[in-house]
Amino acid sequence: MYINLANDTLNAEIWHRRILSGYWVLVIFMLAAQLIFMLSTHMPEVKTVLIPSKGHLFIGCNIMIVIAMILAEMWLRTTLQYHKQAVVVCGFIVSYLMYFVLEPFVDGAQMTLMMPIMIALVYFDQRLLHGLGLISLLFYAGVYLGLERPVLDKPVLEFLMVECVFIVFVVMAQAVIVRAREAREHLEQLTISEQELMVERAISDKMLKIDALTGLYNHKSFHEYLDSLLEQCESNGLRLQLALFDIDNFKQVNDTYGHWVGDLVLKEVAAKMGSLISLNDFSARYGGEEFAVIFTDKSFHDAYAAAEKMRINIAQMEHPYAGDKPITVSIGLCDYQLGDGKERLFRKTDNALYEAKRSGKNTVVTASVAHDDDPVMSYA
Repeated sequence: MYINLANDTLNAEIWHRRILSGYWVLVIFMLAAQLIFMLSTHMPEVKTVLIPSKGHLFIGCNIMIVIAMILAEMWLRTTLQYHKQAVVVCGFIVSYLMYFVLEPFVDGAQMTLMMPIMIALVYFDQRLLHGLGLISLLFYAGVYLGLERPVLDKPVLEFLMVECVFIVFVVMAQAVIVRAREAREHLEQLTISEQELMVERAISDKMLKIDALTGLYNHKSFHEYLDSLLEQCESNGLRLQLALFDIDNFKQVNDTYGHWVGDLVLKEVAAKMGSLISLNDFSARYGGEEFAVIFTDKSFHDAYAAAEKMRINIAQMEHPYAGDKPITVSIGLCDYQLGDGKERLFRKTDNALYEAKRSGKNTVVTASVAHDDDPVMSYA
């Protein structure tokens, strides 16, 4: 929330500066145009830059324009608050002073009076738009009735036309703001929908990869990951060990206590395995009561120690719903040798697991490196 607020404040300051810079460009261009006009014309009343007959104080208006711009510039540079108000007030004052300067010489000079309304549009601020629109209507009415009508004898129709232009500008600016907000809301809805779709897709992908009962990766994900790692082994010399776990006497647990107890045993054994592997390792439910763990970036000794630690911790778990009888696992462990390939790796690991089951269960048996299918037993 604080980050968004800081970003909004920064963006507002950027637009304050852009608007004021735009006014500076406009003022400098107008002063340069006046200077060129005065130097190129042969009208003596313009040479004096004072036209008493029309009540037009040429120099005074230009000086006040420059003063207003300088004050606004100083406010933005020296204070931390009310920058928007300073820009709006400066723009309002400069717009009317520019009107007084241009009106005797330029047809349609009333368009400069619309600039404050355009500022509100830049800010996309409806309240500011309505406020400036109302003030512009009333202020121009005062200018017309107090100056232009009695001094310049301007027709009422021109006054009404300018007031109508004010109203049209406000209505159009209002429509732009509303349309922009609708577009933003639509974009936000699209963004939310895309985010929800991404979440749903991520959940779907996870469901395709995760075993629903145990929360470990499923058989398909296991093989995909193993294939990728074996490529790394062959190309980059990655060290890898494969361990296959089988819950001892699991059929007896199902037959004695029911399948729901068997499911609880599977979930608890899986949770214990998941809590004991490192971030570089990968655990999966291989099928039924069998699990698989891929150890990476470990020595064979470290992988064996990790498998032995899991075997001991699983055997120490309590299962009151299963008659408080210990649940144990038999483990076959094989160190991958370059060139073995996936099939040979599995054959050696399966043979080691078979030997662990045959030799009394609740033990870790490692496959022999020297002989393809001869396991080397390590008992608990």
